[in-house]
Amino acid sequence: MSMRPGLPPPSKRLLLLVVVLVGLNLRPFLAGIGPLAGEITAATGLDYRSMALFTLVPMLLMGLCAFAGPSLQRLVGVRPAVIGALVLLGLGSALRLLSLGGGALIGTAAVCGLGVAVVQAVFPGVVKEHFPGRVAFVMGLYSAALMGGGALGAQAAPLVADLSASWRIGLGWLAAPAALAAVAAALALPRGAAPVPGALRPAALLRRPRTWLLMACFGLVNGGYSTVIAWLAPSYQALGWTASASGGLIAAMAASQAVSALAMPVLAAGSRDRRPWMWLALALQMAAFAGLAFWPAAMPLGWAMLAGIGLGGSFALAMVVALDHLDDAASAGALSALMQGGGFLIAAIPPWIVAVLHDLTGGFAAGWLMHLGCAALVGLLALRLSPRGYAAAMRMPSRGDQGAAGDPGGGTEASVRPTA
Repeated sequence: MSMRPGLPPPSKRLLLLVVVLVGLNLRPFLAGIGPLAGEITAATGLDYRSMALFTLVPMLLMGLCAFAGPSLQRLVGVRPAVIGALVLLGLGSALRLLSLGGGALIGTAAVCGLGVAVVQAVFPGVVKEHFPGRVAFVMGLYSAALMGGGALGAQAAPLVADLSASWRIGLGWLAAPAALAAVAAALALPRGAAPVPGALRPAALLRRPRTWLLMACFGLVNGGYSTVIAWLAPSYQALGWTASASGGLIAAMAASQAVSALAMPVLAAGSRDRRPWMWLALALQMAAFAGLAFWPAAMPLGWAMLAGIGLGGSFALAMVVALDHLDDAASAGALSALMQGGGFLIAAIPPWIVAVLHDLTGGFAAGWLMHLGCAALVGLLALRLSPRGYAAAMRMPSRGDQGAAGDPGGGTEASVRPTA
């Protein structure tokens, strides 16, 4: 992302504020659904498989639109893309205030998901561009805000619904913080965005097995997150918990995510090899899913917090590792966008699978065990993420990957240097 000549660089503090505000808005629209699932199903007649669409549809859009992120950044620029996406997110939340049927209500999830998809596709490149020496910390801050927003949505949605006597208001009020984030982004993000010569084409990145490996790791981890967001609260409501109490579990999980998403990248910043921390996060996930499957009533808050720590750390570290692979901000942002694209397509499916397993078995244990296995698989895949292999993994396989001089989608050898 380039600024026009003569335009002063944006305030780093204001940019950090935007990082936090944007991150806070990317998950509440998802996290608020689970605690209100009982009221929504009673009002709309949606069954469990239909309720899973509130997570599946946005996640699919996050995946599909992420592939278009680099092109969108070149065509319209980061600033208009982020502002427009936040406006779209706010619109999707505001539409939930209307008396919509079940299908139209799922449509609002699609509108919100589209806005979030655009932000997630372009924002890692913003961090790499403006904070090149502090990527781990700022991506941790962004991830922590993102997870903290999930806690806000899960806790506030049932509280606002109780106070207003309307579950629609419990979901629709989220339009206000989205509007605030859009205003802050308009003030802080630099105007103008020139094409970025030397950036790797998405097609070139997709020819690298490493891109697909990152997609798989990111998707399997975030499949656990999408399932927890969708079904943790209903699973405890089936045990007799109230909407507010089960929403508190989601909030505790998301708050733990936020702390872990900030802390683990900071702790991992002392070494180029992030894998020991990734394996720790995955082990915590496995413990949490085992607890939810076999002993859900033993320590509900403990399982929720363990899941949050593991999921938050895994998400943030995956984002950092993707950016670690390439020096060039535009190329690193494109790799991150593609990782999220394929990853969110994978992550969209597990909540629906868990709903099917629930219908077949009468409970959620099989779904939690499925995610225990997914976390173990990611641990094995992470063996290949040694920083010593970054250069070889991202090396140009042919001259066809390189664009002509001045081609905004081209690539250069300079853009594939390994990073510390």
